[in-house]
Amino acid sequence: MNQADDLLNALADIAPDSDLAQARQVRHAATQHTQGSYAVLFGQQEDDFPLPERLALAAQLAEWHDQPGLQAHYLHLRSSQPGGVSERDRAAEAFARRLTFEPVSAAPAHIAELQQAGWSPRGIVTLAQLVAFISFQSRLLAGLRALQGDVAQADAPPVVAGHWHDAPHTASGKTAVTAFTQRELGWEPWLAAKPLAEFSADEQATLAKFGHSDSDYFRLLARNLPLLEQRTLTDKGIFYTAGGLPRAERELAATVVSKVNGCIYCASVHARKASQLAKQDDAIQKLLNVAPGAVLSHGQSPRWQALIAFAAALSVTPARLTQQHIDAVRDQGLDTLALLDLIQSSAFFAWANRLMLTLGEPFLPQQQG
Repeated sequence: MNQADDLLNALADIAPDSDLAQARQVRHAATQHTQGSYAVLFGQQEDDFPLPERLALAAQLAEWHDQPGLQAHYLHLRSSQPGGVSERDRAAEAFARRLTFEPVSAAPAHIAELQQAGWSPRGIVTLAQLVAFISFQSRLLAGLRALQGDVAQADAPPVVAGHWHDAPHTASGKTAVTAFTQRELGWEPWLAAKPLAEFSADEQATLAKFGHSDSDYFRLLARNLPLLEQRTLTDKGIFYTAGGLPRAERELAATVVSKVNGCIYCASVHARKASQLAKQDDAIQKLLNVAPGAVLSHGQSPRWQALIAFAAALSVTPARLTQQHIDAVRDQGLDTLALLDLIQSSAFFAWANRLMLTLGEPFLPQQQG
């Protein structure tokens, strides 16, 4: 990718001949499609979520994430766009604040509030994607800058497990999931997924290529299919690449972030993968069993303690990464490429959790008799 077309490279001021620049080139697909996701989000010209509204909200989100350089970027783009503040904008900002700071508190009523303010289903999906993407982009930027020394030097208290849903039933009356688990779970949307028959033949082919055709979650996100496509390619570029941080530990990072955010569904998928790949079922279950407010790394191996503390510190809003976190994982043998993998895996689940928690909820599938 041309460095001039790489926003994060510019904002993090990455030297072209540095180890970090080389590592991002090795992870070319993740770098390319992170930029591609940005380009789709801020290149679409659509009435259901006009560009001036997107840019204004992005600037606010960057401020909440304590990323002044990113905020200035979106404010600069916003200055050339007309706009005002409407009831629709106020509803979007309230929704965005909730997703940014406490995504686990999202409920079907908050989707209904957006609809009452005039938001279309496609607009709501794009809004949720934008909030979740800036959560990802901000953490990537924080991590990239931290690797270059722009990081807090003082130690910080460890990030603890967040709380999660404890209601016994879902909005539709299914049996809810009230504890973290490695079981396979169902997930139901609060906003209707788009029926497969309503997609064009080309769109159906795109869904099929990624295995998304039969998933309510992905057919809901496919209300903005170009954005879903870039997001899926970003995911693959982060998690399905050779070398660097072992895949099991990328999945571990995803599980940690899900514990911080209270996302039981994401944790179930990625804890199961981490357990299978690392062959450390007891250690993964110990992580899942951590109670709200308790330290996530307790009782883990020294290496996993360092990885868990790093991923957790990057997962709060704003991120609380320190030099101590970087030193701890370097002491466990992580080089720059592995550190980049850890940052990208952790940051991506700031995105994934916010969609899963905002647009629907998990349930326990009925046991087959």
